[in-house]
Amino acid sequence: MKVLFLTNNDITTTLSEWLENDAKEEVLRFSEKITLSHINTFCPDFVISYNYKYITGEDVIGLVSGRIINLHISLLPWNKGADPNFWSFVENTPKGVTIHRIVPEIDAGDILLQKELTFNERDETLKSSYDRLHNEIQKLFISNWNRIKNGQVPAKVQQGDGSFHYSRETSAIKTALGQELWTEPINLLKQKLKDMSLI
Repeated sequence: MKVLFLTNNDITTTLSEWLENDAKEEVLRFSEKITLSHINTFCPDFVISYNYKYITGEDVIGLVSGRIINLHISLLPWNKGADPNFWSFVENTPKGVTIHRIVPEIDAGDILLQKELTFNERDETLKSSYDRLHNEIQKLFISNWNRIKNGQVPAKVQQGDGSFHYSRETSAIKTALGQELWTEPINLLKQKLKDMSLI
């Protein structure tokens, strides 16, 4: 199977390499904004978006309908959009990972697979929780890839409004805290953000 793997983050490399080396798929990693022209050139059998910064156009989605999914590190419908890990702690919303179909609305497609996770905020940092979320979503994908690609996973409509965030909502926080944002224990980070009136 020819798989177009859309990503802008090296954390996804392990999964694309698994697809190529273990699952024996023909994988093309792509980091630019995908267009209809690219789809017509590559002629993928399946499209996977994972840590991809671009919004996939409705024309592209329509052309590969039913064969395009996204891997998102939140328990949808909670924390659609940007920085889902950060907002799940700040707003005390459910945490986890989701594999879902892509539709024109961001992170709103029908859910194929999910796993809910819990974290100890005294022990975890945003970095450690981020790494764990990616590890879990990759394991979930690997154990279900054959069912996913063969259309054997029942899809379910997202229930409830959940939450949504834009990247601009965390820009001031990232500027103010820098690397400390990722390395501070989450319980202390949340208190610091409150003390600084950043949340």
